[in-house]
Amino acid sequence: MNEQFPHDGARVEAYIALGSNMGEREQLLQEAIDLIDAHEHIEVARVSGIYETDPVGYTDQPAFLNMALAVRTELQPLLLLRQLLSFEQQLGRIRQIRWGPRTIDLDLLLYHNVRMDQEELTLPHPRMMERSFVLVPLNDVIEQSHPLQDQVRAASEAALQDGKEGITLWKTINWRSASEPFEN
Repeated sequence: MNEQFPHDGARVEAYIALGSNMGEREQLLQEAIDLIDAHEHIEVARVSGIYETDPVGYTDQPAFLNMALAVRTELQPLLLLRQLLSFEQQLGRIRQIRWGPRTIDLDLLLYHNVRMDQEELTLPHPRMMERSFVLVPLNDVIEQSHPLQDQVRAASEAALQDGKEGITLWKTINWRSASEPFEN
C-alpha cells in the first residue's frame, strides 16, 4: 500500500460516523457498534452521544439518529472502508436514492493523520466539515491531539449555535459501563 500509512502492525485511531433513519434506528446503531467492535482488527475506543438530525439533501424522509466512534485498528484505510460497507450490507443497507433513507450508514471520516484522494476513498471525508450531523458527534470523540480537532470543535460549536440541520442531543452513551449502553 502507500508509505504514508503508519503501519508496522500497530493500531491507529480512526473515526467513523454512523447514521440511521429506517426501522429501529437506535437498535441498528447498537448492532453496528457491536459488529465493528467484534471484528478482530477493530476496537471501539470511544462513542459519542446520539443526536437526532433533520435529513440533508433528500429531505422527504424521517429524521436521522447520528453518532460517531473513535476506533483503533490495524486495517489499512481501504480495508477498513470495505469492512464498514460489509457491515452496512449485513444490517440491510440498500442504496437507492442518494442521501435517501437508510437502515445504517457508516462513513470513514478520518484515519490517523492520513490524507488521500483515491476513487474509492478520500480522507479526510470530503464533506465532513459541511455536515453538522457529522461534526457534532465527532467533536465528542476526537482526540485533542488530532490536527483537525480545533477546526472540528469550532465548526461543531457554530453548528449547535445556528441550529443547523435541527441537531439535538437524543441520548448519551455509557459505553461498556452498563448492561444497557444507551440511556436517556
